[in-house]
Amino acid sequence: MTEASQPTETTPAKKPRERQYASQDRGVRRPLQGIVVSNKMQKTCVIEVERVEKHAKYKKYIRRHSKVYVHDEKGEAKVGDTIEVIECRPMSRLKRFYLAKIVKKAGT
Repeated sequence: MTEASQPTETTPAKKPRERQYASQDRGVRRPLQGIVVSNKMQKTCVIEVERVEKHAKYKKYIRRHSKVYVHDEKGEAKVGDTIEVIECRPMSRLKRFYLAKIVKKAGT
């Protein structure tokens, strides 16, 4: 072996780059919980996820809603059920979550 191919002690060792935020980690799948508002599609249901935000100026808490399309392979979720979903790879143009479990059935 030549001297050029062997590492020298003067070259600094590469350190792994530290992530600034926890959400930047690869493979982190965020769970969400919401209420089913529609299940009229095949293997898909729509849930409404509610979050509470604090207004920047008035410091009042505001309820915000988002609709999320969920892959429901067996068609278990019915309208009014509270379900837990987990983020996954895109399954279609709008679907990015799959059904993890039904937390609470409607009417019970």
